[in-house]
Amino acid sequence: MRPVRLFPVTAAAVTAAATAAVLGLGGCATPAPAAAPEEPFTARAVLPDGEDNPMIAEGVALGAGANLYKSSGTGPTQLNTAAADGTPEAFIDPGQFPGGALPAGVTITEAQGMNVLRAIQENLELQGLRLDDVTSMRVFLDNAPGSDRADYAGWNRAYRQFFANTNLATGDTELVPMGSAAPAAPLVRNPARPSRFALEVQSLPVAGWLVEVEVDAVFPDGTSPQ
Repeated sequence: MRPVRLFPVTAAAVTAAATAAVLGLGGCATPAPAAAPEEPFTARAVLPDGEDNPMIAEGVALGAGANLYKSSGTGPTQLNTAAADGTPEAFIDPGQFPGGALPAGVTITEAQGMNVLRAIQENLELQGLRLDDVTSMRVFLDNAPGSDRADYAGWNRAYRQFFANTNLATGDTELVPMGSAAPAAPLVRNPARPSRFALEVQSLPVAGWLVEVEVDAVFPDGTSPQ
């Protein structure tokens, strides 16, 4: 091995080198100012250009520190004792529709959708979450008896009662219809626009279900799973 020669370095030489680095002398570039760090976020909805009140987001970006909650598939709760077990009508919530009677234009899918979303709200609240923490949603719809197609319009009316009913530019509450009634204040004021899909399926796991929904939610900044 060849010997390594060490040369003495004086304090003056060290001072001169440091000064040159600061002043950009001796071929040393002046350090660029550090870029300001981007504001951290847990979830950020990406909306269509120019739309203040879209039904769903084009996508939702999740920050690196996001704490996620994923629900299981949730269907409506059988609450209507006036209807036969296992029929779609048995899953109308009498608390929302007294006696299980649907107002003009309200479809059975719409009523079940409202039942499901109320159940999801309760599910989230048990975890310290709210509907406006939801970032994505998957919806499965079966045909109502006598129909050859899933009732997407009825489902969307139910959805708007709980989601995407606040104008993001003005903060104003958007009025939404229930059945064929004139638009009115939603059941739950909520600005959240989750990413979402809804599709028709041949059947659902519980007799009488026409709607099943699962959601993903993000715990707000400063909170974590219980």
